[in-house]
Amino acid sequence: MKRCRTPLIGLAAGMLLLCGCQATPRVRQPVRAIWVTRSDYRSPEDVARIMADCQAAGFNTVLFQVRGNGTAFYKSDLEPWADELGGSDPGWDPLALACEAAHARNMELHAWVNVMPAWRGTQPPTNPDQLYNRRPEWFWYDQYGQRQPLTTFYVSVNPCLPEVREYLVDVFREIVTRYDVDGLHLDYIRFPNEPPAIPPGSDIDYPRDARTLELYAAETGLLPDDDKARWNQWRCDQVTELVRQIRDMVHSVRPDLALTAAVGTRREASLAHFRDDRRWAREKLVDAVIPMNYVDDPADFAQRLDDWLAERPAVPVIPGLWFGRHRGKTPEEAAQRVRQQIEIAHAKTGNFCVFSYAALFDRPTPDARSQPDTQPSPRQVRRAVVVPYIQKLAASAANR
Repeated sequence: MKRCRTPLIGLAAGMLLLCGCQATPRVRQPVRAIWVTRSDYRSPEDVARIMADCQAAGFNTVLFQVRGNGTAFYKSDLEPWADELGGSDPGWDPLALACEAAHARNMELHAWVNVMPAWRGTQPPTNPDQLYNRRPEWFWYDQYGQRQPLTTFYVSVNPCLPEVREYLVDVFREIVTRYDVDGLHLDYIRFPNEPPAIPPGSDIDYPRDARTLELYAAETGLLPDDDKARWNQWRCDQVTELVRQIRDMVHSVRPDLALTAAVGTRREASLAHFRDDRRWAREKLVDAVIPMNYVDDPADFAQRLDDWLAERPAVPVIPGLWFGRHRGKTPEEAAQRVRQQIEIAHAKTGNFCVFSYAALFDRPTPDARSQPDTQPSPRQVRRAVVVPYIQKLAASAANR
């Protein structure tokens, strides 16, 4: 069933104009999806090329990254333009163009957002309107009163604060009410607390700012060190509450729109980041989960997927896979393993999502056509092995 599309730019927040056709399921299966990172495009021509490549390869869903660290790859009243686009209006709107280009090719376009990260780099942002400068109290502070230091990894906002959750919901409301996206895809919907955010062996614990501790004490009567398990559960619950608030907003203003989340494959690892993703699936706080099943061995891939399916999730599972886990293999061997994983994902769920566009497709260079043919690049090998199978799946789905 074809989705009824209505232009959304210019509508008041929270309003949706219905165009008289029957609503379709939020997640339309089978899903043949691909992640497109914010590093993959810098011009309108890049976006057009990306969508043409994805359609030709047989994908029907593009997860298009438009928010990485508190800056926007779209016109926003809440956050500044991304530094990657010059930090100011580039004269074109990547998200609007991506929606138009994807829909012209009968593909879905899901806006992919990093939720918690709010800056990345060893130097602070120069823009005073960027969150790191504008709302320092919203970031992580440790038990010694020190703000999370800048490193080569993300620094993040604190989801334990109600005002932070409200702000993030407003950011995503702006996207789904202004743009004709088919979905909102949540990434880093967790504590990004892996090294170097917290050095290995460190006793650093986040967030321990006074306001967070007051909120925790008001709810539990405890300090974090009184009951570490309860403190961990409370932090999990705050992330889950953010997911719930995003779900409620999306389903209120865009009842046709799919809300998905990138999740883990091992429950304990997810909980270490205060991400109770099994609960989200069980309680239908998202419309589909995309487990980041980033392993090398196809048998391990299948087992980790089975672990998710054994939970009998109440929402569709879209297995995610990554080309980058196949180190030590020849390009042909690595590509064959990726194809095997896609076959496993399709056999078990009918769905898959690959990371990422840049692993399959080359960025054109001015002299690319004049260069002589040499040994095929890893991307060329991957395309030769993987793309024909995806195209076969697409043709089979079209003929049903």
